[in-house]
Amino acid sequence: MSDDNKIGNLFWYPEMNYKDLFDKPDKGLMLQSYVRYFLARLQSMFKYENLPDTIPEKWLENYLMCNGHCGIIRADNGGLYAVVGALGGECDEYYLPKKYTVANPYLKTKNVYIRDEDICVIFNDVYIQGLLPLLNRYCMQLVENDITLNIADILARATIIISATDDKTKASAELFIKRLRDGDLSVIAEKSFVENSLHINQFKEVTDTLTNLIEYHQYIKASLYNELGLNSNYNMKRESINSNESQLNDDMLHPLIDNMLKCRKEGIERVNKMFGTNITVDFDSAWKVNEDEEHFILESIDDNSSDQLDIEDDEGGDNDETFN
Repeated sequence: MSDDNKIGNLFWYPEMNYKDLFDKPDKGLMLQSYVRYFLARLQSMFKYENLPDTIPEKWLENYLMCNGHCGIIRADNGGLYAVVGALGGECDEYYLPKKYTVANPYLKTKNVYIRDEDICVIFNDVYIQGLLPLLNRYCMQLVENDITLNIADILARATIIISATDDKTKASAELFIKRLRDGDLSVIAEKSFVENSLHINQFKEVTDTLTNLIEYHQYIKASLYNELGLNSNYNMKRESINSNESQLNDDMLHPLIDNMLKCRKEGIERVNKMFGTNITVDFDSAWKVNEDEEHFILESIDDNSSDQLDIEDDEGGDNDETFN
């Protein structure tokens, strides 16, 4: 299987061992692992109510996030199913494809459905991209940094390199290292041995490199979580930050996930209208908590603004009476 197919096929589960990860790292395998773990986390983003038993929530979300779209059809057995197809055919006035081609051997269907006539198509986002382009970009950066971090970690073991000009010196150097490992500090060398036959090369400290790589790793993850609507601040100042500083990026958390929720609600509304269902969708888990907290803050701001206006009106009325 080619590397491109490894990256694109989420249902390919290879065996992975230590050598795959570090000795001869396979970037395709590591990228697959990262993407699948993030997709597993994102299964908690939305919650559906009243979904038919024939449409598992996990596969509906998997189709939307990985493909950017999916269709809902009524099969010959009368059940509703979520299916993956291909957009194409003649376009409407906004250049959106009118046809949705579905091929599902289990449902024994290989037909060209007309969008919103024989099938209801739901989009993940307004540009029908899904989340794989976003996840692949950030996860590829994580993979590259993992490999670099592992190399830097291994090099940190070698703070010096001891070189010898002859076999006798080499044997003495090995004995010196062995006795140091054993805790014996009784090795003494002649001055000529140290100056003429033994050479020690000092390695550059890699502590700063490891620190920078760890910070970069956290920065990539924080950026990805922020794209996905979760506040994961990366502290560039290397010191504690206050609550106001931690909320500086709150505004950037919502546009993408709000658009995803809007597209799902519009698609589910069409499904309910076409098939007579009563399905609902909303945020769930941490995304729901963040939304509730934001609404509470906005309501508090509105209440405080109203109270302030009332106070100003009362003070204005008192001044008028005093003036008269």
